[in-house]
Amino acid sequence: MRGRLLVLLALSWAGAACAAPADTLHVGSKRFTESYILGEVLAQTAAQAAPNAKVEHLQGLGNTAIVLAALRAGRIDVYPEYLGTIDLEILKHTRAAPLEQIRRELAPMGLGVAVPLGFNNTYALAMRGGADGLTKLSELAAQPRLRFGLSHEFIGRADGWPGLARRYGLPQRPEGLDHGIAYEALMQRQVDVIDIYSTDAKIRQYGLRVLEDDRAYFPRYDAVLLYRLDAAARFPAAWKAITQLEGRISAADMIAMNAAAEIDGQNFAGVARDWLAAHQPPAAGAPSTAAGQAAPAQLREGLLAKIFDQNLWPLTRQHVTLVLVAVLLACLVGIPLGVLAAALPRLRQVVLGLTGVLQTVPSLALLALLIPLLGMIGTAPALVALVVYALLPIVRNTCTGLLQVPAGLRLAAQALGLRTMQRLVHVELPLALPVILAGVKTAAVMSVGTATIAAFIGAGGYGERITIGLALNDNAMLLAGAIPAALLALLTQAAFELLERLASRGRAASQRM
Repeated sequence: MRGRLLVLLALSWAGAACAAPADTLHVGSKRFTESYILGEVLAQTAAQAAPNAKVEHLQGLGNTAIVLAALRAGRIDVYPEYLGTIDLEILKHTRAAPLEQIRRELAPMGLGVAVPLGFNNTYALAMRGGADGLTKLSELAAQPRLRFGLSHEFIGRADGWPGLARRYGLPQRPEGLDHGIAYEALMQRQVDVIDIYSTDAKIRQYGLRVLEDDRAYFPRYDAVLLYRLDAAARFPAAWKAITQLEGRISAADMIAMNAAAEIDGQNFAGVARDWLAAHQPPAAGAPSTAAGQAAPAQLREGLLAKIFDQNLWPLTRQHVTLVLVAVLLACLVGIPLGVLAAALPRLRQVVLGLTGVLQTVPSLALLALLIPLLGMIGTAPALVALVVYALLPIVRNTCTGLLQVPAGLRLAAQALGLRTMQRLVHVELPLALPVILAGVKTAAVMSVGTATIAAFIGAGGYGERITIGLALNDNAMLLAGAIPAALLALLTQAAFELLERLASRGRAASQRM
């Protein structure tokens, strides 16, 4: 009874985390510095204009496919996007289409495009500054030995590597690199060519040479807002304020904001707050920077400061909730499946094989599939993914533990007149409990690590710090997420080892009686 109550409480907690209040304006962003910053600019602008409304920034949700799925599902209302991406990647046009055509094609999806922010952030390829003489993309075709390190999204985009390689006849085979670490890989001579955004602050910092697009492959990527058409009616005051950002952010502004985050170590919210304070007066009653000046730049914090900041407890609560609920649900599904596999030899390989195959599905691919299937991002798809990955050790150990129960004990229980279910509950499961607990322990420890992927779809947890660290190439931020996750895994393992000892002592005591 107590176990059932705990499960119900955990599920209700998770359900509350999944719920998205209808009166909340949800702003999304992708998993790179500029998108984080623009998402904060939108969220803070909306909050200043409508101080009584609730605004939430779901940051770093992933690539275009994931953020778009979240927008179409209604989990977010608006996010910063680029016109070239909408045109070629989302609508799959083979050539640039007029803005009115783009709007007509988005309307049946319930989406619209508006508020050009004022800068063009096009793709480009860059190399280290040097005297090798390469200045144009067309010259790369004669250099097959060059090593290309390109972002995974760029490699797969219709307006990315495939079309670029065809246009310029490039023979190289690129390696996939996260955009946040590509610059370091380039400077350490691990790769020779990377893809960049034209507003990246590190271009100037590292003295990179941007190769001329001499065959005009890349379209314009003017920064705009992709939004749900009903957002303007649901949040009129916030939307009116957001539309006033049109044309306000120059390329120089965006480069400076990116530099403040990536080079000076300021957090995204602070960078956005400084820009808003310097470029528009704050709304009445909203907090403002003293004398209307930008807040002083923050120095990059050390590792301990990043681990023990004000977000540690909320992130810990989110992470523990994900792991706890996922393991409980996996036990509710996995233990009966293990019992079934042990009782029915014909189904044994099918059950074990199916759970094994589910665990081989790549985590990000599974999350991307679950978002449109469930119609939401956040906790719900993350929980489904974690349950899938936790099933195999629980099912396998339950089956193995039951098969290891001595046949003599089964016969003795049968001779005493115990029915099949009574033998299972009072004899076989108690004897198999140490092996089952070992499987649950393995699943729980694995879930602590796997739960870090939840941040890629807005479910929080320690992975949120890891995604930010990747975006900024900030090793301290990466460790601030990885170290608590590792400690939580050790604590989880220690807790289960204690449970296993208690279970072994209880079994020994019952055998003596």
